[in-house]
Amino acid sequence: MFNWHALWTRSRHEQLVCRELITRQVESFLPTVPRWRTWTDRRKKVDWPLFPGYCFARFDEDARLRVLDCIGVVSIVSFGGKPAAVPDHEIESIRRLVESDLQYDPCPFIREGAMVEVVHGPLAGLTGRLLRKGSHAHLVLSVESVSQSVSVQVDAGDVVPLESGAASNRVVSSAALWVRSREMARERAGELSRHTSHRS
Repeated sequence: MFNWHALWTRSRHEQLVCRELITRQVESFLPTVPRWRTWTDRRKKVDWPLFPGYCFARFDEDARLRVLDCIGVVSIVSFGGKPAAVPDHEIESIRRLVESDLQYDPCPFIREGAMVEVVHGPLAGLTGRLLRKGSHAHLVLSVESVSQSVSVQVDAGDVVPLESGAASNRVVSSAALWVRSREMARERAGELSRHTSHRS
């Protein structure tokens, strides 16, 4: 299985790069977001690159020169001189989002926010960071290698926190102890009240 990689493109060459990759039989992915564009004589909704200046391709080392030779490709995003692999789950998360009917928008790359998993709705199974903006909850999906993120509003009831089993058990145990201590306190108070009434 070949790895996904991020390609840095010339400005407004993202779609051209994807077409070039297809002609060279290289799998590509360009996430887009609908935008209205206005000309002097008309207004039209167009698909705008979600992460301007980047598109993604899946290839092996043998295809590296073939990819770099595409018109509009500046470079392959690399670390330490080696092309940086983009995890499959990051690509799949973005693909699921752009193929849904949900409204989403690019947002600043972040590392804050609790990690959650979506358990209901069209994005069920995806993980990301949960941010709150006023009374709304937003799920943020990111591609780490290019420091790009996208956010989509979600129902807070459709997500659950990602916790380790041990941490979750500690929380449950603490809550159970607290509830039991309150019950015992009420029982003692009831016994004391009955004892006092009996003596009277």
